[in-house]
This record gives sequence, structure tokens and C-alpha cells, in this order.
Amino acid sequence: MAIDYSVIGERLKRARKEKDFTQEQLAEKLDVSIAFLSRVERGSSQINLKRLSQICEILGITEGEILNGVSSKSTKYLDSDFANLLKNCSSDKQKLIYDVAKVIAGKN
Repeated sequence: MAIDYSVIGERLKRARKEKDFTQEQLAEKLDVSIAFLSRVERGSSQINLKRLSQICEILGITEGEILNGVSSKSTKYLDSDFANLLKNCSSDKQKLIYDVAKVIAGKN
């Protein structure tokens, strides 16, 4: 599965704006150029995990929120993951997953 840096960039931009940071302010805290941060937010420049971790720490979010688009703090954070998982399975596999989930949930 290829990493979609444009989606990661959009999420970073949204998180930055939610925290009322300008690109200039965030770039200064990270000790990077505004141009680099702008390229990351557009998805035209890749970001390594160390830099992603630094950004997340400054913005007070988790790497998972940026990479997966959901917060593990949310009570429904797996809903979209399960939906995507099921969407890519055959109907037989979906039925099997459903039956196993019912047993685990105690809903025989």
C-alpha cells in the first residue's frame, strides 16, 4: 500500500489550522523553512517519521490521527477501518468475519 502524502499533508494542514498556527509559526518551532512545510502540506514533499512525530507533539495530536485520519481517543475510531476492511473482502469472508465478531461480542 503506497503512502498518500497529499492526504497526510491535508491532515497536517487541518490540524495546524485547528491549533491556530500559521505555517511560519510551525516552521519556526520545527526549525524548517516555510517552503518545506508548505510542500509537506501540499503532499509534494515526503515527511519522515521523526519530523511527523515532532509536528504531532507540537500540535498535540497523535501520529495515528495524521496517518489514519482518526483519533484513537474517539469511541468510534475503528468504524472506518472495519468498513474498509469489509469492503475489500468477498461476501463469504464478510460473513465469516461477522460470525466471528458475533461470538466475540457475545451476541450468538
